[in-house]
Amino acid sequence: MRLPAITDLLGRILFSLIFLISGFEKLANTAASQSYMASAHVPPILAIPAGIFELGAGLALIVGWQTRATALLLSGFCLLSGVLFHMNPADQMQMVMFMKNIAMAGGFLILAYHGAGPMSLDARNARR
Repeated sequence: MRLPAITDLLGRILFSLIFLISGFEKLANTAASQSYMASAHVPPILAIPAGIFELGAGLALIVGWQTRATALLLSGFCLLSGVLFHMNPADQMQMVMFMKNIAMAGGFLILAYHGAGPMSLDARNARR
């Protein structure tokens, strides 16, 4: 069975939502983000660059621009943030969040391999 090309676009949109929301929250509420990062022994100054990265990567995914590179970067980001913020075997909820990050990293590796699909800037640029 062949799914319509729009499924690639819908998948990228759904994948990007977590990064758009998280990036916006980091930039809109920088003090809280910095405090959370400090509690995990991560330099609080990274809250703003992380928020900008999340917003930019989320937007790049939606439009399908530089999708393979973006997906690879997001895979690493998910693994790193999972280890830094959620890897706590004593806390079941944090381990669920950790496994969410691991699953997303795997999904991004698949996206990096397969690309954005036909409804993307990457596909439009390849046709030129």
